[in-house]
Amino acid sequence: MGGAPPLRHRVDDPVTLLGPPPPADRLRGWLVTLVVTAVAALVRFTELGRITEGGHTPVFDEKHYVPQAWQMLRNGGVEDNPGYWLVVHPPLGKQLIAIGEAMFGYTGFGWRFAAATCGVLTVLLVVRAARRLTRSTLLGGLAGVLLICDGLSHVQSRMGMLDAFLALFVVAAFATLLVDRDDVRARMARVVAESRAADFEHGPRLGVRWWRLATGVLLGLGCAVKWSGVYWLVAFAALLVIWDATARRAAGVPRPWAGMLRRDLLPAAWALGGAAAIAYLLPWAPWFASETGYDRYAVETEGLQPWPLVPQALQGLFVYADRVLEFHSGLTTQGQGAHPWESKPWTWPMGLRPMLYHYQSGPEIIGCGSDDCISAVMLIGTPALWWPALAVLGFGLWRAVTRRDWRWSAVLVGYGAGVLPWFVNIDRQMYFFYMTPVVPFLVAGTVLAMGEVLGRRGMTRERRQTGLIVVGLWVGAVVANFLWLWPILNGLPITQEMWDMQLWLPSWRQ
Repeated sequence: MGGAPPLRHRVDDPVTLLGPPPPADRLRGWLVTLVVTAVAALVRFTELGRITEGGHTPVFDEKHYVPQAWQMLRNGGVEDNPGYWLVVHPPLGKQLIAIGEAMFGYTGFGWRFAAATCGVLTVLLVVRAARRLTRSTLLGGLAGVLLICDGLSHVQSRMGMLDAFLALFVVAAFATLLVDRDDVRARMARVVAESRAADFEHGPRLGVRWWRLATGVLLGLGCAVKWSGVYWLVAFAALLVIWDATARRAAGVPRPWAGMLRRDLLPAAWALGGAAAIAYLLPWAPWFASETGYDRYAVETEGLQPWPLVPQALQGLFVYADRVLEFHSGLTTQGQGAHPWESKPWTWPMGLRPMLYHYQSGPEIIGCGSDDCISAVMLIGTPALWWPALAVLGFGLWRAVTRRDWRWSAVLVGYGAGVLPWFVNIDRQMYFFYMTPVVPFLVAGTVLAMGEVLGRRGMTRERRQTGLIVVGLWVGAVVANFLWLWPILNGLPITQEMWDMQLWLPSWRQ
């Protein structure tokens, strides 16, 4: 009577055990991705070369990396000027800046071209990663919109500095890590469907995992931009092995953690250790091939004791690295003095201490409708996105702990890797632009929260419509806030009154 009972998942249903597959609307997913990416390109490249000091020179820390990249072009790919020995980061970021300079010359557009390109690619990757994380094309597209409208990401994508490159490699590594997780669970689902999960106490071998290898290569390249990439290398390695063990447990493997140690740990160590190390060394190839690179022949020129069985070129690289480490160790507030725009990591989550990159006023600045115009570029996170951050992260922590929601765990690990290590040495000089690779994880957490606001299938129509209105207003506030900040993100001429209206908090002033 009353018809057949509703269908239910069996206990051994692979979908129930190992989670749903990625969204099936692949065509729509790529259309949304490409449209959002095109908007990102338009926004990031608009008047890219506008701001330079005196019309011809870089601004802020561009003054370090832009001439170093130019020297690479003129000197076989290495820096060797002993009168300008301030090489404090690996070469990859400067090599990427040099590509733009080679294409467009020593101009503002030329030295910012690579960063803007990487900023656009980061938006593309965030759309794809958020779509895979949420299983929603809508939320993936919204993630791209939020990243486009973040002031910090916008400004750093338009500067000849290194952080936009690090952000690209970190986000790309996170995206490939998510694909690897889905791939592992799809393989395990086939094993479950064939009733082979418990045939061996450690579970099956999973074969070659190319996405895991790609994660290691990308993280190695991130470290070749800035050594802080190692924070994500460690964090993602921990995520990887935990996900491997939980996939085996979900599939019904009798000893999942032992299975992870036996089947997955050594291949993971190779992918995120050996492959990452090789990827890190590849950008150093011009240095190894050079005759004049910094410390290339330090063992001979400084009379150092050679190490047995270690090539002297590699020993020279260790000397180079030791001097870079010494520089960073001495970069403290106590030793170097307080920088007027430095900040500490507890101010970063809500963007309470931005940075002024460029400021000009006087008769040479025209176009604001007044005799006293200002042109300024301020590194500032869009408040409508940043100020809810503590609530978003707190909600995510609650979901990760009480519901064991792997998505929130992944976002919190990626976010924490970019913030928590800086608490170890509070005396070190630190700056808000260190948050550039962290913003995509804030965006991912925000769209996860928006997904909860939207509601799940099965909820009443009124509940879902209310959620859609709230999310629409939230995204609209971020977009409107970004447009309000547009003049001080791009150095457009504004009046003194408008400049004062842009600075909402006392901490935003010097």
